[in-house]
Amino acid sequence: MADGHHDWKTPNLPLTPGEPLWVFGYGSLMWNPGFPHLERQPAVLHGYHRRFCVLSHRYRGTPERPGLVLGLDRGGSCRGIAFKVAPDDVPAVVAYLWDREMVTGVYRPSLKQIRLPAGPVTACCFLADRRHRQYCGALDAEQTVAMILTGVGISGPNRDYLLNTVEHLHELGIRDAALSALADRVAAEPAVEIA
Repeated sequence: MADGHHDWKTPNLPLTPGEPLWVFGYGSLMWNPGFPHLERQPAVLHGYHRRFCVLSHRYRGTPERPGLVLGLDRGGSCRGIAFKVAPDDVPAVVAYLWDREMVTGVYRPSLKQIRLPAGPVTACCFLADRRHRQYCGALDAEQTVAMILTGVGISGPNRDYLLNTVEHLHELGIRDAALSALADRVAAEPAVEIA
């Protein structure tokens, strides 16, 4: 996939048949994985951080008024939840994840080392593709707040997605200072009525 010629609609992870697969969740996968797993553990991915850097034209916005959703962007680290998938379930889980995460190809599925309490493992991570037209990592804080306040898609207001995410992170005992600060700014603003 690194050469840019791979069809992102087809799973292309270098998996070993008969081996379990770890999947790293940093957003809604953490509390709503939607796939069978043997275990779940707190995990840290180094080199990437959780960020509202992906335009949403459907779920949390429209083409005319895009919202923002989370991606794993370069730099820093990210605390999340890792799920261990049984070998027999790997093909079905990978197919499910592609249907869920790879609708427009804005993520770059990669095998990365993550750290569990007992040590490092390799996990499937959905990284934001900086070359994709939906990547918007250059937004400043003001632009980010404005888009989250006005974005509404088929899954509801973008504002709710942010506040819900931060609430779930707190419930999981995961502190994300940047996201909490963003949520505080957005919560302090009145909800925008979209005609």
